[in-house]
Amino acid sequence: MAPLPPGSRIGILGGGQLGRMLALAAAPLGFRCHVFGPEAAPPAAQVVEAVTIADYLDEAALGTFAGSVDVVTLEFENVPAACLEFLAERVPVRPGARALATAQDRLVEKDFANSVGATTAPYAAVDSLDDLKGAMPRIGPRAVLKTRRLGYDGKGQVMLEQGADLDQAWQALGGAASILEGYIPFDGEISVIAARALDGTIATYPPIANHHRNHILDRSVVPADLDTRQVGRAVAIATDLATALDYVGVLAVEMFVVDDELLVNEIAPRVHNSGHWSIEGAVTSQFEQHIRAICGLPLGAMALLGRVEMQNLIGDDVGRVPGLLAEPGAHVHLYGKTAVRPGRKMGHVTRVIPWNAVP
Repeated sequence: MAPLPPGSRIGILGGGQLGRMLALAAAPLGFRCHVFGPEAAPPAAQVVEAVTIADYLDEAALGTFAGSVDVVTLEFENVPAACLEFLAERVPVRPGARALATAQDRLVEKDFANSVGATTAPYAAVDSLDDLKGAMPRIGPRAVLKTRRLGYDGKGQVMLEQGADLDQAWQALGGAASILEGYIPFDGEISVIAARALDGTIATYPPIANHHRNHILDRSVVPADLDTRQVGRAVAIATDLATALDYVGVLAVEMFVVDDELLVNEIAPRVHNSGHWSIEGAVTSQFEQHIRAICGLPLGAMALLGRVEMQNLIGDDVGRVPGLLAEPGAHVHLYGKTAVRPGRKMGHVTRVIPWNAVP
């Protein structure tokens, strides 16, 4: 397929901060954006040409949306796969429904990662209290019970120790289809962000070291402190997963570092919080890279411009903005959200230390 020409319109499913930053990256390349989602006044609405507020399964609204755009992508992985399947019959959808369905279900995701040779924590499907009681002796003594779908930022999961009240844990998740994962005493958490173009070309950023606070990403540093073998293995895992999914766009793969081993934790079929640093810290940002890929354009260079740190502004952290704006070299991004709530990502700040100034 020929690259989309300037002036083409990109449809984005979801209107949060990721959609907002995708639209901001699309504009310099001459593309317009149309956001679709159920949220009233989403953050992305402030920077896009058009917004449709409708349910993701509203076929009438989806049909009109498909007729108004030249390609569809997503910024939010909890869009129903049926939505993408409906749209794909009418307009190119990148990434496709298979990648979305794989990432939406933790059990399917783990099975897929293992199928392409990646290692994960030990796990077992849990569809009943009896399943949980049978799996705990095999997966424990410490384990995490997670809903298979919809959980994020620590939601939809319960930590279990040996002797825990399994009845109470099962009830806490509402009896939803779940997965029991062995607890991993990891040395660190990293992510690799890969971009795969329409022609199958793949490029990756160096692995990123991620630090969480209250189960929410707090800070990302790149490049991560890994040896050459670990870097090569992390990049190979992300490349293999993107290839196996026949993926188009930016894909993030989160991993645990355990001694010399890397275990895949999650796959995110979209641009990712741990890649926000790339706006100032790389030749091409993850957002521009995603736009290039889905529009059939060549991928951009992904070289780092220095050692980079990105910190999320969560909840009341947004009150630090005046001080951050006064700080030389601090790049502040706010997401246009008006309501401040604990745990809500309000923005981020990035600092780049040029290579010639790195100690």
